[in-house]
Amino acid sequence: MAEAGDAHAPAQDTDEHAARAALRRAKRVIIKIGSKSLSGDAWDRLAHEVLALRSGAHGGGRRGSSAGRSVILVTSGAIALGVTKLGFKSRPKDMARLQAAAAAGQSVLMQRYEEAFGKVGLVVAQVLLTHADLADRTRTNNAREALAALLDAGAVPIINENDAVATEEIRFGDNDQLSAMVAPLVDADLLVLLSDVEGLLDVSGHRVPFVRSVAREARHLAGQSTSGVGTGGMASKVEAARRATLAGAHVVIAAARDPEVVARVIAGEDVGTLFAAVPQRIGARKHWIAYTLRPRGALLVDRGAVEAITASNRSILAVGVLGVRGTFVPGDAVAILDPDGAEIARGLARFSASDAARIARKKRPDIDDDILVHRDDLVVLPSE
Repeated sequence: MAEAGDAHAPAQDTDEHAARAALRRAKRVIIKIGSKSLSGDAWDRLAHEVLALRSGAHGGGRRGSSAGRSVILVTSGAIALGVTKLGFKSRPKDMARLQAAAAAGQSVLMQRYEEAFGKVGLVVAQVLLTHADLADRTRTNNAREALAALLDAGAVPIINENDAVATEEIRFGDNDQLSAMVAPLVDADLLVLLSDVEGLLDVSGHRVPFVRSVAREARHLAGQSTSGVGTGGMASKVEAARRATLAGAHVVIAAARDPEVVARVIAGEDVGTLFAAVPQRIGARKHWIAYTLRPRGALLVDRGAVEAITASNRSILAVGVLGVRGTFVPGDAVAILDPDGAEIARGLARFSASDAARIARKKRPDIDDDILVHRDDLVVLPSE
């Protein structure tokens, strides 16, 4: 909230003031660092930044004091290091060589973290995840408990995609998105995306200091990566910011080359681009349905169903379904489309695609259960 004398401050200024104050109170912080930022003494600098966070050296001011914070790292770099280790001239295009590079580079990556963090007395723990791990609810809960146990033991989890075995992750995933998926998993207050850029830039090339709504203010500014090292670009970072803010975390995109960038972020300084957490976060399970699971098909619903879903939080009934797309089974994620084909929600199907198609548009006494997606398994997506 605004300080005395700021009662007539613009809403944007008030929101930014509150968001920066929240950064100083953050207790669980995720730091994601990209491949291009991991060179030279990057590991040593990162170790000192994490040590300062853990010891409470970064508080209300640049060198204030507060209770220590929990820190989770999401790291890229395995493939880039593996390319060098195996003597490849450039990042491979074929899947087998990408996997080989990931396997060779992961041990080097963890060795560098072990050495750098060991120098400052911190214990690190490797956590390799695939999308399949996070798409399965039981395995997601196991991962949550394992991460909590590591944090309770005083370790710093180092999370990376298991690119050596997860072919789909190399082709479609990146660690920006993984960090956003980890945010609700650990109840993060803050996600810091460290990159080789200073933040999101506007159409004039100037840094955007604060974003209140990703959909309204930032998506059109995000470009695509032209880097030959990493897979993520600004578009990926902005999408990760959108997903993490919906989980209740503030997000900052900032330049990794700044040796005190994390300290400056935690102090609430105007560094990088700050994306404000939404006022009402999506719960962890519904965030998982909407932003971790990949839809296997879709239900096309009529205008009445759209109104019932978006305005009244109602379940999707067979009578309101115009058509079915794709192939899915009970429990699979499905996209919910309005009559124009725009996605308005995601949910878990209670029927297979064939059974859903059979009872669509019908309301008859012989249908025992005409709920195709229950409201407890349904997430209305934020309006663009």
